Amino acid sequence: MEEYFQVFTTLEKREDAGRIAKDIVEKRLAACAQIIGPIMSSYWWEGKVETAEEWLCLMKTRKNLYPRLEETLKAIHPYDVPEIVAVPIVAGYADYLSWLTQEATG
Repeated sequence: MEEYFQVFTTLEKREDAGRIAKDIVEKRLAACAQIIGPIMSSYWWEGKVETAEEWLCLMKTRKNLYPRLEETLKAIHPYDVPEIVAVPIVAGYADYLSWLTQEATG
């Protein structure tokens, strides 16, 4: 049975989120990408707590494409240490997952 991931990353600018979402989908490393925001993030960075407005990019992909997706994100992401987190999709509508398999071909 095919396995799937939802991959998250955050970006400071809406334009960067749009550029990354488009690039990942065009390369077929994900079947789709959605941008949510702005969101407020609080996090530790360089010894202090930071608060920033960010944009959340969600990407749906096949598990076997994750290593290439991660490498691509690291190469094109503007952050020094980008959030790149993959969460397994444990269940989903069969027709949607079939579409995801057909479109995320990497």
